[in-house]
Amino acid sequence: MALQVGIVGLPNVGKSTLFNALTSAKAEAANYPFCTIDPNVGVVTVPDPRLDKITQFIKPQSIIPTVMEFVDIAGIVKGASQGEGLGNQFLSHIRQTDAIVHVVRCFDDPNVIHVAGSVDPLRDMEIISTELMLADLDSLEKRFKKNEKLAKTSTDLKVKLDFEVTKKVLEALSKGLPARSVKLEDAELPYLKELHLITAKPVLYVCNVSDTDFGNGGNAWVEQVKARAAEEGNSTILICSAMEAEIAQLPKEERAEFLQSLGAEEPGLNRLIFEAYKLLGLYTYFTAGEKEVRAWTIRKGMKAPQAAGVIHTDFEKGFIRAETYHCEDLFTYKSEQAVKEAGKYRLEGKEYPVKDGDILFFRFNV
Repeated sequence: MALQVGIVGLPNVGKSTLFNALTSAKAEAANYPFCTIDPNVGVVTVPDPRLDKITQFIKPQSIIPTVMEFVDIAGIVKGASQGEGLGNQFLSHIRQTDAIVHVVRCFDDPNVIHVAGSVDPLRDMEIISTELMLADLDSLEKRFKKNEKLAKTSTDLKVKLDFEVTKKVLEALSKGLPARSVKLEDAELPYLKELHLITAKPVLYVCNVSDTDFGNGGNAWVEQVKARAAEEGNSTILICSAMEAEIAQLPKEERAEFLQSLGAEEPGLNRLIFEAYKLLGLYTYFTAGEKEVRAWTIRKGMKAPQAAGVIHTDFEKGFIRAETYHCEDLFTYKSEQAVKEAGKYRLEGKEYPVKDGDILFFRFNV
């Protein structure tokens, strides 16, 4: 599953620096607006200590982690929905992502220009939120006018549901509320997805702070962001992009020592990836054998055939059963044979909801 997370924010808030640290890519990071002209896409390995631990008991020829894509999107400014700055072309890039990481500047540095002239996280959050809602509002108004007459005359339930969802979301956006705030019935949810609305996507706020404030656990600006995010029902994470970029450039053997000097167990980027994983409602399951030990990404609640389909569509089409046990059972009993002898190795059918950390072997026939 190639899931994408879009990194958004005003110019010069640290988006590209964060992206570079995440992906060890070289998106241009410069002290002026719009230095990112095309969306930069980076594939990021999802850190999972369980993967390495499995290989202590099952010796493979190769180890393949699961991945996530991060997209660095050019800075959005006030008026972007009407074409200001680099405008709508970047709003369209956000529509293609599955979730949004909104980087908010919570540091003051006279050497780094702020596009609005001063540091004010709540104002900055409001600018981005408003522009995203205006972009959605524009697309929905066009759809509403197009479908209104059709919905009145049509007897097709799908047409009516599509129109009702459009109407509900349009009313919310007109009141300054994002699409994700609209309460919908289960039958209506697929129609919301088809609208491809930016404000329907889940959001994680990243408070970008100085290294000093990071060591102190934040500052007054961070507390403002946390309070606003809590009101919206969204999460926040504290990051020092400049420090993370520095850590990413260190040789692996030196990173642990540097983190220890900061009193941290792991890079903040790991926490960001975990939070993005959680935001998207994702699980990891494993396949393990002599050829390879591999991690696979699925959505929470997926049943065994759909999880098998992540490997190959033929696995889902011809699914017979799944042979499974949890990785914690392997860690406890030290071998697959011992897991079987302990009665922890199971055969599961089509209705089995795959759990995070399951080790699976699929039987199929096509």
